Amino acid sequence: MPTQTATANRPKQSLTVDEKIQKMRELYADAPEIGKTALENGLPTLTQALAAPSAEQTAGRIGLRQGKVSELCVFLPFVKGGAKRLRGFLQLLEGNFRAADAVGTVHDMRFVFVDNDTKLLFATAYDGDFDEYIDDFAAKIPNAMDLWLCNCEGYPGMRSGKAKEWIFDHQIAAEAWYVNSPNLTAAETRRLEKVGKAVEELLDKIG
Repeated sequence: MPTQTATANRPKQSLTVDEKIQKMRELYADAPEIGKTALENGLPTLTQALAAPSAEQTAGRIGLRQGKVSELCVFLPFVKGGAKRLRGFLQLLEGNFRAADAVGTVHDMRFVFVDNDTKLLFATAYDGDFDEYIDDFAAKIPNAMDLWLCNCEGYPGMRSGKAKEWIFDHQIAAEAWYVNSPNLTAAETRRLEKVGKAVEELLDKIG
């Protein structure tokens, strides 16, 4: 089982900017020369980042959150034949994840086969907190979830009532995570996309 980092229990830092820069210099004291040079040359930009208020929140029990968007990453061992089956399924979908659209809170998903197709690294960004997110999947697209997660060891089924804890047990919290638009939900992003398209069409007609 992966080692989890409970982001909710991370120590809160209250260092000054100068103290943070000193910590950086200590961390990179034995770094390769290219890293030491990058630290000194990049100090003006780095100082701005170190001076900014913390953008990290918790997505609930585990995982990071920025604004309205949270991250989830799981590392799952495949059952025998699971990698071949899931790869074939994903290839047939050709990038059309209608089930994720039906949930409505998913920003992105990545399926990465690792360790000679013995494990799956699955990462996603979503709106809200962990528990509500998994409940949404169980309520709206249990069949779609079962189709891909049945290829992983120990998966109990989305309708079993145990799927949330199984996912939680395999989740690994990111050490750091960046979101370009943390205050936009997936629905708001889609709405803005439609508005932008309508404005462009209007301007084309006027022009």
